Amino acid sequence: MPRLPEYLKRPIIDTDKTKNVRRILKDNCLNTVCEGARCPNKNECYTKNTATFLIMGSVCTRNCRYCNISCEKPLPLNENEPKNVAKAVRELGLKYVVITSVTRDDLPDGGAGHFVDCINEIKNIAPNVQVEILTPDFKGDTKALDTIIKSNYPPDVFNHNIETVERLFKIARPQANYRQSLEVLKYIKENSSIPTKSGLMVGLGETLEELEETLKDLKNIGCDIVTIGQYIQPSKEHLAVEKYYTIEEFEHLKSLAKKVGIKNYQIGPLVRSSYNASETFNS
Repeated sequence: MPRLPEYLKRPIIDTDKTKNVRRILKDNCLNTVCEGARCPNKNECYTKNTATFLIMGSVCTRNCRYCNISCEKPLPLNENEPKNVAKAVRELGLKYVVITSVTRDDLPDGGAGHFVDCINEIKNIAPNVQVEILTPDFKGDTKALDTIIKSNYPPDVFNHNIETVERLFKIARPQANYRQSLEVLKYIKENSSIPTKSGLMVGLGETLEELEETLKDLKNIGCDIVTIGQYIQPSKEHLAVEKYYTIEEFEHLKSLAKKVGIKNYQIGPLVRSSYNASETFNS
């Protein structure tokens, strides 16, 4: 496996501000994808007093081979979690919130109602806060998607990550389906006015031609925002990195997104789906 380049290394930052964010999360019994997925930008985000909430538990019903979150039997939903998320939002003073979740194939609606409950609780105490949700595919269930888009407070952004090119889905996401993920984003676009967003990892063995095809697919379904970042192997048990893209290659990917017609994108080595989400959306 190639050695991790210097531009992908992040210093450990531990300040009163990062400690305060951890305290608020702990006091409210909340998980974050920052911790669960070992995000390299975690400390930078904590210094900005922000974090991406991971709802519905800390274990997943799927076993994607790139993800650091464990695949185990999940616990029942915590009924207090929506209120706890809203309380943390208020304590952190957030103006823009990103909520994601583990995949809960064990739930009849895949957890769509729980997303709605979280948004409702946030809007009840902070009506002007913008909320972006990063959801699983809900097995393509349009009733679950309707639960979200027809709620009293639809999200300001609906994000569902395609993650990789179609050819690599069976390797990286064996329990998911490329076309189904596209259909989820397409359904939101065709049945609501909510901006849609999706993200990709590079470095799993995809080709530039495949990346261009994926970007075209996202453009064709009207995806508004696209993020692309470098895959970093969480442990030796996960998929190996086939390639570390150079800074110049990431610049080329920006040109590719522009060529395809995607206007709002964030592309770079350490870009993650929720990284600088507020700036990307409000730009």
